[in-house]
Amino acid sequence: MDIRSQIVEIAKNARSAATALARISSDEKNRALLNMAEELIRQTGPLIKENAKDIKKARLMGLSEAMMDRLTLKESTIEGIVGGLKEVAALPDPVGKVTAMWRRPNGLLVGRMRIPLGVIGIIYESRPNVTVDAAALCLKSGNAVILRGGSEAINSNIAIARILQGVLRKGPIPEEAIQVIPMTEREAVREMLQLEEYIDLIIPRGGEDLIRAVVNESKIPVIKHYKGVCHIFVDAGADFNMAVKICMNAKTQRPGVCNAMETLLVHQDIAGKFLPVVARHFKEAGVIMKGCERTRRILRDIEKAAEKDWYEEYLDLVLSIRVVTGLDEAIAHIEKYGSLHTESIITSDYQNAQRFLNEVNSSTVLVNASTRFSDGFELGLGAEIGISTTKLHAFGPMGLEELTTTKFIIYGNGQVRT
Repeated sequence: MDIRSQIVEIAKNARSAATALARISSDEKNRALLNMAEELIRQTGPLIKENAKDIKKARLMGLSEAMMDRLTLKESTIEGIVGGLKEVAALPDPVGKVTAMWRRPNGLLVGRMRIPLGVIGIIYESRPNVTVDAAALCLKSGNAVILRGGSEAINSNIAIARILQGVLRKGPIPEEAIQVIPMTEREAVREMLQLEEYIDLIIPRGGEDLIRAVVNESKIPVIKHYKGVCHIFVDAGADFNMAVKICMNAKTQRPGVCNAMETLLVHQDIAGKFLPVVARHFKEAGVIMKGCERTRRILRDIEKAAEKDWYEEYLDLVLSIRVVTGLDEAIAHIEKYGSLHTESIITSDYQNAQRFLNEVNSSTVLVNASTRFSDGFELGLGAEIGISTTKLHAFGPMGLEELTTTKFIIYGNGQVRT
């Protein structure tokens, strides 16, 4: 069978499984997830052996240490994955939830009920844990899933899929509800992205180049998250200790993630006092700072920020800093250079806080808190499939509810339209 035929067969099977999943109860889904957790623990040894094949190949390919870390499965990693499965099992099931109900003048009772999206395709890089996380979230939300991981993790992903499908094989959920594309050719992705009659949504997880390539080729709706150019605005009257603590956390706790701060905006009235204080902490943490001309008149030893730097997602210990005249200029800067991801204001001014919340158009907006909280688990979603910077149909961290849509349900007693 050629690649196209194989991908079409996988997609057809996923569509059939999605139909069957609609009849599966919450208890049955939760039981399957807990059984998967037990089976992953039982097969930790064989799974690590398969992962070792990927690690050996990745070293020959010259993957970075950061990528190697994401790829590696250890006992502790698998324990964390299993913990995630149990957390998803414990979450409320959104499927079948009636979100609203109202009575029409003609007596019709109209409501909206949450239903699965159907078949979701997920394209991602490196991390084998995504295979389990995505499968669990899709299964719990009643969706069949087709997973296409990076070629560097092919052995790990196939091994994980076999374990998860082995659990489903015992019933009542079709094993085709979770499928991994077992080939590394790029043609497989291209074929997958054309199957709009079988697949309802594509979620790419990875670098900007991957996501843009998926968007350019897909006939299927795509949840987009190109990059996270996250800002913090330190307003006049901000508590300096709070501001330093938040800025340090946002930039240095995990600089290589999409919700790390990339640009710091500081009100001109406090820049002369605040910037030397926060810069000292940044230097101690090894942060390279780039600034506008007004910033460099205060911090004379930092680099000059070029126009392209304001658009940059560094994913590293590098930070752009701009002094602004006030809230209006801060919001205008975010509007021009931001990526609709996450922004925060540090302020003691209630009116400014409310204006920032109302006027900044990003998917997550915070007051007096770190951008690092833009995360499904931290926001109480339990887990996330990814972060959307596209307003249709979800915006921000996507949990179980964002993997569903709603349909209208109507109760009548003989009404006809006149």
